Amino acid sequence: MTAQLSSGTAACPGCLAAPAEPARPIPEDVQIALSLPGIHCSACIATVERELNAHPGVEDARVNLTLKRAMIKATPETRASDLIPVLEQAGFEAHELDPGALSATQTDKAGRDLLMRLAVAGFASMNVMLLSVSVWSGATDATRDMFHWISAAIALPAIAFSAQPFFANAWSALRVRRLNMDVPIVLAILLALVTSLWETALSGEHAYFDAALTLTFFLLAGRYLDYRTRAAARSAAEELTALEVPRAIRVVDGAEDEVPVAELRVGDLILVRPGGRMPVDGQIVSGQSELDRSLLTGETVPVFAEAGQVVSAGEVNLTGPLTIRATAVGEDTSLHRMADLVAIAESGRSRYTSLADKAAKLYAPGVHILSALSFVGWYIYSGDVRTALNIAAAVLIITCPCALGLAVPAVTTAASGRLFRKGMLIKHATALERLSEADTVVFDKTGTLTSGAPELVNLGDHARAKVEVALALAEASAHPLSVSLAKAARAAGIKPANVRGIAEVPGYGTEGEFRGQRVRLGRAAWVGADQGTDTSAWLAIGEDAPVAFRFSDALRPGAAEAVDALRASGKHVLLMSGDSQGAVRALAEKLGITDWIAEALPQDKARRIQNLSDEGHKVLMVGDGLNDTAALAAAHVSISPASALDAARVASDIVLLGNDLSPIADACDTAVKATRRIRENFRIATIYNVIAVPLAVAGLATPLIAALAMSTSSITVSLNALRLR
Repeated sequence: MTAQLSSGTAACPGCLAAPAEPARPIPEDVQIALSLPGIHCSACIATVERELNAHPGVEDARVNLTLKRAMIKATPETRASDLIPVLEQAGFEAHELDPGALSATQTDKAGRDLLMRLAVAGFASMNVMLLSVSVWSGATDATRDMFHWISAAIALPAIAFSAQPFFANAWSALRVRRLNMDVPIVLAILLALVTSLWETALSGEHAYFDAALTLTFFLLAGRYLDYRTRAAARSAAEELTALEVPRAIRVVDGAEDEVPVAELRVGDLILVRPGGRMPVDGQIVSGQSELDRSLLTGETVPVFAEAGQVVSAGEVNLTGPLTIRATAVGEDTSLHRMADLVAIAESGRSRYTSLADKAAKLYAPGVHILSALSFVGWYIYSGDVRTALNIAAAVLIITCPCALGLAVPAVTTAASGRLFRKGMLIKHATALERLSEADTVVFDKTGTLTSGAPELVNLGDHARAKVEVALALAEASAHPLSVSLAKAARAAGIKPANVRGIAEVPGYGTEGEFRGQRVRLGRAAWVGADQGTDTSAWLAIGEDAPVAFRFSDALRPGAAEAVDALRASGKHVLLMSGDSQGAVRALAEKLGITDWIAEALPQDKARRIQNLSDEGHKVLMVGDGLNDTAALAAAHVSISPASALDAARVASDIVLLGNDLSPIADACDTAVKATRRIRENFRIATIYNVIAVPLAVAGLATPLIAALAMSTSSITVSLNALRLR
């Protein structure tokens, strides 16, 4: 396919979320939301907030670095279009977002909440343990009772606060008549507290507040380790929804009227200015331009657009103004349907049952039955409720799934640390388990296996004089091929010729006058050349025959090694791209991939992934574009490069931090080893229970001894997990 040249301002395909045209005044009490794809540090935050807060009409501005967004509270007269130039002058790219589409992406506070509960449990546990040491050292009578009551005063509020996640999860399960891992945990904690209070009230020798707190602390440590393996959970479907344009310019009887997108109807005429996204699906009525269609195809080279061509919501108009007639609006647009595909795929993947969940289904009922039988048996045998309660509590504590609770997060954390040092970030708690099961790997092409940026490959084939003319014309355009040509020529030490009157022709290229002759750089048909099948920019000087500057998409570092290693491990490798047949075939042959699909739309990719899953395959999807988002979410497990667009990174389970793809094969190997360690940890926990449970049932282990034994098993599991590092 011959690429076309464009002009005008370059649009950011990943972050641009609204047209660049002037916006309506924001209603009172409604915030302005701006996307800031270029911020990366605290200095950026300080600069952006300072510039925004200094602007008249801005009452308050706050920047979220994680979401790369600014939320601005402003007067009703202030517009987003007033603030964007302020940030651009400060060196930051900015685009308007619809605040209503971002309501579900607020900062996740779960990690901070867990850390606070863990700290409270740890602090209380240390203090109660100091009091327990005094009792063990020989404190008796009134002194012992005082220490027990002080321990109760510390333990009860600490557990009421720290153990809330376990109480909430256990109640949620019991409310629907189901058992989960948190039910025996809560029973163990409550029994330890009730038994301790009873013993303290009766001036008994033993209280187990320290055991209850230690149990809570270790279990919270497991939960926090589990949380740390994941990034803040955001829905990819919400990210896609955030790209929908909030307003559009409707043309009625030749007059332009800016209206909310919700008011548009099928058949309306809509003006889309350069730099704006298509608000609806439609057909071009008038105008010529070029479109960034990376939303649908993933290909970064723009395509020519003219009257009669069909366009889709979310595509970026790069050059000239276009008037389109709406054929689908609202929930019927292609962008909204893509978000629906992703949401369906995400809900399907969330049904994956982890090894810990499978263990809980067998473990929880067994623990309850065993503890109940111990209580009944000892009550019948001894007739003493206190003795029966103590033994039942000891059974629950000693069999408490702390080791099981740590079995997965301890291994996941160790494996995540190992992969992070190799350039991979694990986002999802079950990603490693699912990655170990993958038997089929599906790669996207542009931006994944290749760099996604065109590179000039035949600069040396042209006379220096012609390259000088081409450089002068290329530097007047922001088209990706022009940028690449200019970069290569400058790197070769070439300087531009003195071309006069350079002008851009939207959708075609650039032209000017050189030594009395007209010169053009752009589309093949425009300069009088035959249409080719490769990616080229054509130069015509006067009546001379046009010459082609040819471009290719270079492989990412490690792409060939990754494909070879995956195939050597027995995995089936498939290439699936929205690019043309010729380009996909050439790359597949270069990498030795025999199974490939070209010109695939987002729904085609998601459907192919689903078909493979229905056939029993466990699919690893590697992609980077919005057109890959549904496929990434539908796959058994997924990976995206750090250079991927926001929605693709959110939809994936693992993020590749560098440019090198070779760690992917190593990640698969590490995932297999991690799953093996998890199973080993389950076996360790099982052996521990086989030895410890009979001792507890026989009355040979007090709740305190049970808590110490439980802690020992947890430490053993954690040490086994560290072998992965």
